[in-house]
Amino acid sequence: MKNKYVGIAKVGEKGQIVIPKEARDMFDIKPGDSVVILCDKKKGMAIVKSEIIEDTMSKIMPKGDE
Repeated sequence: MKNKYVGIAKVGEKGQIVIPKEARDMFDIKPGDSVVILCDKKKGMAIVKSEIIEDTMSKIMPKGDE
C-alpha cells in the first residue's frame, strides 16, 4: 500500500498535531513547509501541501490573465 496511508495524530494542549512520518514521507513534507487546512463541517478536514494548491491555482488562473 505505497499510495495509501491511514494514521492517527493526537491533538496537543495548544491544538497542534504531528503529521505521522509515513504521511510526511509520502508527500515529501519537510520542516518549514506550509500546508493548507481545508475544512467542511459535514465532510471533515484535509491537509494539503501548499505547493499543490499553488500549482492548481496557476493552472486555473495563469499569471498572464490579468
